[in-house]
Amino acid sequence: MKQEQTNLIERARQQAEGYFRRGEYYCSEAVLTTINQLLGEELPAEIVKLASGFPVGIGKSKCLCGAISGGVMALGLKYGRTEPGAKMPANSFPRSAELHDYIKEEYGSTCCRVITAKFEDFASPKRAEHCIGITGEVAAWVMSKFIEDGVLD
Repeated sequence: MKQEQTNLIERARQQAEGYFRRGEYYCSEAVLTTINQLLGEELPAEIVKLASGFPVGIGKSKCLCGAISGGVMALGLKYGRTEPGAKMPANSFPRSAELHDYIKEEYGSTCCRVITAKFEDFASPKRAEHCIGITGEVAAWVMSKFIEDGVLD
């Protein structure tokens, strides 16, 4: 992997983590916004609205990890379709499933409630850092797949 590609992956990680750490965006919003920006804003910045219902496991239900939801939406920026009935792009389902499986393998689950179970206080700084790390990991993973697949312009 070229140094500039490695730098782009690390930039995705740092930018997504920074958005979350500073309280500017939650996990799903941070991942989607970061990837959209690093792709040169494929879609308007208002795209963040699409991700706003997913934090804390879909509307604070602590179900599917919001970072994963944001990652799947970000994957759609390159692997999604725009026309009704159009054939699904080749990497759309496989890469989304890979992200799911990757997080499940790394963290033991894709469920926010399970991933954060070891933190007695959900509002604790330690839990926040844990989730910030997952957010950065998802953004870096998505960017690495875009590089691997050669879909960056």
